[in-house]
Amino acid sequence: MLITLVIFLCIGFFRVPAVSPEKMQQLGDSIHASFNINILLFIAPALVIFMIIRKYDAIAALLAGAVVGGVLAVIFQPDIVAVVAGGEGNYAQLSYMAVVKAMSTSISIPNEDPVAADLLSARGMEGMLNTIWLIICAMSFGGVMESVGLLQRITQPLVKKAKTTGSLIATTAASSIFINVTAADQYLAIVVPGRMYASTFKKRGLAPQNLSRTLEDAGTVTSVLIPWNTCGATQAGVLGVATGVYLPFCFFNIISPMMTVLYGYLNIKIARIPIATEGVPETINK
Repeated sequence: MLITLVIFLCIGFFRVPAVSPEKMQQLGDSIHASFNINILLFIAPALVIFMIIRKYDAIAALLAGAVVGGVLAVIFQPDIVAVVAGGEGNYAQLSYMAVVKAMSTSISIPNEDPVAADLLSARGMEGMLNTIWLIICAMSFGGVMESVGLLQRITQPLVKKAKTTGSLIATTAASSIFINVTAADQYLAIVVPGRMYASTFKKRGLAPQNLSRTLEDAGTVTSVLIPWNTCGATQAGVLGVATGVYLPFCFFNIISPMMTVLYGYLNIKIARIPIATEGVPETINK
């Protein structure tokens, strides 16, 4: 994380910005002209963060944030509500139409600045359908691959060649990345290698947290770098940025598996299973 922070600091200090400060100010003015922006609008994201911290169900947290966001839009953005609703009736009817339309279908808020107009356009749940189809197909494919034993068959020969701690961690990391690419699902990239290598780690006296950390550093963080992976497809759909565009800036995701493997070969932060001493008779020297 510190390496990533240094890289981003260097980019921030030395890279010439693609957009001038004047353009950014113009964009901000355009957004302010279209919306009533005040501190109370932070209630919706603050509620979502609070529910996540308190371990509420993710769907419940997101739904609560969406509902509160809709209520805040009705209160603070009456002009926008009328534009999005695009119909006739009293304000209660227009509010309901606008909130449902914003959540489900495409909306476009007129703005003289083309960048702001593009930024203020959204596709709601309709825009996520292609991503959802891809996720369903990827999960189905990955499930079939695991059920018939293809993933295990491909990766098991690697276990036999992992003779040292470093090579074992490197093999585990490579297996997670490989399954992320082939099975296209982060869950399988964590569960399958976890099951495969758990006994091997234990036999070699390596604590379970070594396996957990390797799966996290290689399986979890690299999934967003693969366009057809469920995570990569979701991020690209939500952010509206193609995976290949944001990938060069994912320094943490790229460096993390490398550091894990390096730590394994250098034997840094490698926890060992403590040797049990209970029940062993003490030797009394006379």
